[in-house]
Amino acid sequence: MTDHADAATLLTAPRVRALAEDLELRPTKQWGQNFVIDPNTVRKIVRLAGVGPDESVVEIGPGLGSLTLPLLEAAAHVTAVEIDARLATQLPLTVAELAPQLADRLRVVQQDAMTLTELADPQPTALVANLPYNVAVPVVLSFLERFPTLRRVLVMVQLEVAERLAAAPGSKIYGVPSVKSAWYADVRLADRVGRNVFWPAPKVDSGLVSMVLREPPSTSARREDVFACIDAAFAARRKTLRAALAGWAGSPVEAERMLRAAGVDPSLRGERLTVEQFAAIATQRIR
Repeated sequence: MTDHADAATLLTAPRVRALAEDLELRPTKQWGQNFVIDPNTVRKIVRLAGVGPDESVVEIGPGLGSLTLPLLEAAAHVTAVEIDARLATQLPLTVAELAPQLADRLRVVQQDAMTLTELADPQPTALVANLPYNVAVPVVLSFLERFPTLRRVLVMVQLEVAERLAAAPGSKIYGVPSVKSAWYADVRLADRVGRNVFWPAPKVDSGLVSMVLREPPSTSARREDVFACIDAAFAARRKTLRAALAGWAGSPVEAERMLRAAGVDPSLRGERLTVEQFAAIATQRIR
C-alpha cells in the first residue's frame, strides 16, 4: 500500500513551532506535551516499530502530528487518540495539507487514553507512540489488556521508565512494570533518544521500548490473580517472599506452602522471579 508516491512532508522544528503559535498552544506538563521536532527520530521510531502496509496502528497522544505522518506512510490505517481538543481538531487539517493522499488512512479519537475501552474497526495490530512520561506505564499496560489484537508495541518514554520496563530478573530496577509487561510480550530497550529532538526539551533523556506480543505464561490462574501476587511481592520488596506474600496467601505458613509447591525458594525476594514463576505461585492459590 505504501510507496514513494505516498511520502508525507514531515514536521520540522519551524513547522512545529508555527503550528503551536497558530493554535496559541503552550505545551503543558499536565498532559506531558513534548513535541518531537526531528524528522529523523520519527522515521527511526516507525522503522523500529516494524509497521507493515497491512497494519492498523493506534497512536496515543499524537500532538501536532510529527509521528502520525510517517505512520500514515507505513500503515494501512492510523487511529490517533488525543485528549487535547485543539490538537484533535488540527491533526486532520495538518495531514490534509502535508499528505492529502494519506488523509483517508487517519481516524482521530478525542479521548483520554486511560479511559478508552474500545476502538472501531479496524482493530489495532500495533501501538506506536511518544507517551507522556507521567502515564506511560499504566497506558501501555491498559492497552495490552484491552486490545488483544495488538502484535507489537514501540513507545518512546522517559529513559528510566524504558529501562524499568525492559529490566530482567535480578536487576535493581526490575519491578512491577517489568513483570507485568513480560506477561504480555518480549520486552527490550530498542534505543536511546536525546533531549534535543523535543520541543520543549525535557530535563531527562528518553528511551524506545519494543514489545513483541506472545502468549502469556501457561497457568490455570487468572491474569488478575497473577498480577495481585506480583503487586504483593513488590509492595514489600525488601522482605522475603514468605513474608511479602503472607497477606495475599492468607498467612506466612500458607505463603511458604504455595511457594514450595511452585518450586520457588521462600527466602528469595520478588526481584529474583520471572513472570512464569509468579504465574506458578498464583496457580497454587486456587488449588
